[in-house]
Amino acid sequence: MCHEPIIGAMDMPNDPRFPPDSPLPGAPDPWAASSAPPVRSGPPYLMDEMIAAEPALAERLFWLLGRADGAASRLAAEVKAAAAAGAPIVVTGCGTSEHGAMAIAAILTDALRTAGRPASVTAAQAFEAALDPQDGGLLIGVSHEGGTAATLRAMDAARARGARVGLITVSERAPGAAHADVVVATGEQDQSWCHTVGYLSPVLAGAALGGLVSGIPPEVGVVRDLLFEGANRPDAAESLAAALAGADRLLVVGSGVDLVSARELALKIEEACYLPASAHDIETVLHGHLPATDARTGMIIIVADPLRRNERWERALGLFRAAGRIGIRSGAILAAGMSWALPPELTPAGRILVQEAPDLRGPVAALVGTATPLQVLASRLARARGANPDLIRFDDTTYLEASRLAG
Repeated sequence: MCHEPIIGAMDMPNDPRFPPDSPLPGAPDPWAASSAPPVRSGPPYLMDEMIAAEPALAERLFWLLGRADGAASRLAAEVKAAAAAGAPIVVTGCGTSEHGAMAIAAILTDALRTAGRPASVTAAQAFEAALDPQDGGLLIGVSHEGGTAATLRAMDAARARGARVGLITVSERAPGAAHADVVVATGEQDQSWCHTVGYLSPVLAGAALGGLVSGIPPEVGVVRDLLFEGANRPDAAESLAAALAGADRLLVVGSGVDLVSARELALKIEEACYLPASAHDIETVLHGHLPATDARTGMIIIVADPLRRNERWERALGLFRAAGRIGIRSGAILAAGMSWALPPELTPAGRILVQEAPDLRGPVAALVGTATPLQVLASRLARARGANPDLIRFDDTTYLEASRLAG
């Protein structure tokens, strides 16, 4: 990677200095944890380049994971075997990888039901999964670089109780590979510490696994188009970011699988620009959180999950109205087909529209459709607040030392 400021793909798509269709570097050989990203004096940052790279990365990753003799096929067989035995299936991770785990759990639950093998795949935070390991079944760890200590402890704890263990990570050379029975390697490593590829890769791996389990593989072209649309239309994200950049804090709200996207957006905002943000279910906000809000509060409501959308929409609309009465700076990441039903005055901060994808399974459509829009929004909030998102504040020695003390 070039260490000097360059023009990213979202700003100049044909710039030869960062070709967004080219593969990203893999993990170091021999494996090593990532070092600090090169510091750039201004945008576009590495985070921007990673977002621009995601549509083509999706195509490569589906080709890699779709092989009949590959690791993804073996892990899909483990999923089906655990479901047939009525054994627990748990997906675990930390931080961004925890959100990837939540996405995978939702996708696999849908895939098993589609295949006539009804089973509930659960997601667990790695620290908790290690404290209270499952009995038997299958545990799938998610760790972008493959060295997260809490995730490795969860994998070991499950194996000690008789579970089979899978790992979704960037490389088979990662430390976590020694703790797993099956390693699904995604091959390309995020170059920014504000992980975008690190979130999307497990979501795509989950979509590939879901296709292998259900027998209905995702439409690769549709996935790529969704990601490209979200990555290459930044105007709405810039307007929303400008309206929210001066807020004291943000609430990010979703329901169903949109809560996964909400959690990831809240984390990306806090990492990228240090603006306090918290994620909640729509119904949860309506039952106690509004008294702590006022005109200095920003809110982003995500409505993209097609499952029981009408019921979710009614509750979201109630929250939009309540927020408007309080004076909250509300915005939305919204399925394009629902935009007509939301009066413009209820989203004074603006809205980002997500294209519908009926050719994809519901959880995949919602998670992929919101992935690049939420990432671009976090990037644009960082720009509006004068922050470098790549460094997640580790350029400040206070926060770097705090991270080391946390262990």
